[in-house]
Amino acid sequence: MNIQIKNPFAKLIIYVILILWGISVLYPLIWTLLDSLKNNEQFFLNAPWALPEMPLIWSNFSYVWSKYHFDTYFVNSMVITTGSTILALLLSATTAYVLARYKFRGSNALFLLYISSMMVPFVLALIPLFFLMNSLGLINTKLGLIFVYTSSLLAFGIFVLVGFFKSLPKELEEAAIVDGASYYGTFFRVMLPLAQPGLITVGIVNILNIWNEYIVGTILINDPTQYTLPVEIGVMQAEMQYRTEWGPLFAALLITIIPVLIIYIIFQRQIASGITAGAVK
Repeated sequence: MNIQIKNPFAKLIIYVILILWGISVLYPLIWTLLDSLKNNEQFFLNAPWALPEMPLIWSNFSYVWSKYHFDTYFVNSMVITTGSTILALLLSATTAYVLARYKFRGSNALFLLYISSMMVPFVLALIPLFFLMNSLGLINTKLGLIFVYTSSLLAFGIFVLVGFFKSLPKELEEAAIVDGASYYGTFFRVMLPLAQPGLITVGIVNILNIWNEYIVGTILINDPTQYTLPVEIGVMQAEMQYRTEWGPLFAALLITIIPVLIIYIIFQRQIASGITAGAVK
């Protein structure tokens, strides 16, 4: 639905608000990029928001990548984020499909139980979670983080996808079964592709949450070879101690931001359509 605003003054106000909002969003990214091209001397002699002097110090990125082993931590974050997102999408989609399309005793109570878990602060479960993962031998492992992140994301995925599956016509399932498709075939070949906008929306939100997660990674991982990018940035700053290398530190932040920014730019239309469709449904 398109909303047309005919009042020129109202249009001007909206444009001004949007421009100011865009500046507030872009300024931190631009500032991070500019500061990643400086050395400490420029930080202390000039204002922090001043433009970098020529020549630009692009070596800050290679310095961080090699000295602080960001290649290893980048791969760790990629593996954990990809594994957690795929597993969370698979489990939340199958659970949401069953709750949306098949009514059984306790289905509504089960759905409410999933939703109510979103209201409990995850930090309250950190201590018992640590002892549970330790007893399972999953401390300092990527698999342990994947399991924890997956379980923490299930409730949100189920909440969003149940609305999508409820809105799909039941005749589609009946036609697929008449054509000889099994229940699994009906779900994976017919119903799941139709819920693609919801899957993309949930997937992007999951990626953002996992990629930027710090607390759980700090508690469950103390092996430096298994660090994720957010954890390593915290360790990196601590290792600098009394002499913070601001240029490399901002370069590390930018390396962490770029992958998520690229994903958002690629899937921004799908995210918007998924959120709109979910709201309508």
